[in-house]
Amino acid sequence: MEAEKADAGDIGALTELRLAYLREDLGQLTDAEENALRESLPGYFKAHLDRDLFVYVIREGQKIVSCAFLLVTVKPMSPAFMNGRTGTVMNVYTVPDRRRRGYGRKVMEALTAGADGMDLSRVELKATPDGYPLYEALGFDEEKAYRPMKRVRK
Repeated sequence: MEAEKADAGDIGALTELRLAYLREDLGQLTDAEENALRESLPGYFKAHLDRDLFVYVIREGQKIVSCAFLLVTVKPMSPAFMNGRTGTVMNVYTVPDRRRRGYGRKVMEALTAGADGMDLSRVELKATPDGYPLYEALGFDEEKAYRPMKRVRK
């Protein structure tokens, strides 16, 4: 099992993997939500893939069975990120029938190795209870100073 970076030829598969991830994370999507996402995601991937979004995948034959997204942003510098370049890990996903076989670890190892070569001050993620032990084993530490919050546009 080898992890590699996704390319423009993978946009259709990445769209489907993102939708599968969102269905599991958020529950059932409405038809309107799914249609809007299916319509907009390919354009997003085309505009961002290998620019500020780096996607690491594992394939079995031609099918992508595991993926992890690294979104790179530049923020105003601070002691926590001296050069301002930060990475956010998103959409770590393995298709259900391939889970608990090391795919998540392998794709995350490729992502962290890629991030190490990008001069990022820090790489952040939000861990689910299932993912927490893996991320901790890969060197991610829990931040206790801040509590995650969000404001959703209505």
